[in-house]
Amino acid sequence: MFKSTICRHTVTRHLKQYAVTNRIRTMSGVLTSPTAIKPKLGAKESPDSEWPEAWLMTDIVEDKKAENRMIPNVPVEAAELRELGLSYWKMDAENYTYPIQSVPWNPNDSMDPKLIQIRNDRGYSYADIITIHPDHLPGYEEKTHAFFKEHIHDAEEIRYVVDGSGYFDVRDKEDRWVRIPFKKGDLMTLPEGIYHRFTKDSIDTIHLMRLFIGSPIWTSFNRPCEEHPSRKKYVEQYLNKE
Repeated sequence: MFKSTICRHTVTRHLKQYAVTNRIRTMSGVLTSPTAIKPKLGAKESPDSEWPEAWLMTDIVEDKKAENRMIPNVPVEAAELRELGLSYWKMDAENYTYPIQSVPWNPNDSMDPKLIQIRNDRGYSYADIITIHPDHLPGYEEKTHAFFKEHIHDAEEIRYVVDGSGYFDVRDKEDRWVRIPFKKGDLMTLPEGIYHRFTKDSIDTIHLMRLFIGSPIWTSFNRPCEEHPSRKKYVEQYLNKE
């Protein structure tokens, strides 16, 4: 009885919608085609006010885990980071829990609707979760050293901090280092071919989710690599853009 009632209500609603659609006419009285239903907008990027603070770095870095701001400080606005190809979402990392380590991790296990939406919108089919700390990352010294070497990837880089903090450094259009603090709740993407590097900060631990389209390829290409197809693509798309 309950199922039957639901079905009758569903049919009635669709019939009413059909009738309304078919009353749409032009001024000449000719029946027009129904207006296309617009797809739901996905998870919008965060507004400028929610982006992490960013700044130009000093030329000499004695302690990579320090802020290394210029004196006086030279801020870099969110709009400038977007022009470099970065994207950013502020996430809810408080109300969802993730394993310390899971390689791989099934992104379908996420209960966060915003993360699910971003994953679906951008086609992220692979995920894993790592914690950059000596107790949890095999080959810790070697890997953290490699993370801070200036390099590019031949695919977009996607990182979501579920706990801890660190820094992403990216090159701007004038080849200067821009430091972006990266903390719990930050999800950021770096475009294919951008020169960048990564380090932990003074807290000395960061719990990260890595996302990828298709099978993950974590190959990095250290600078110089101006002839690499991904670098050429980035230069054409972002640096040579008028």
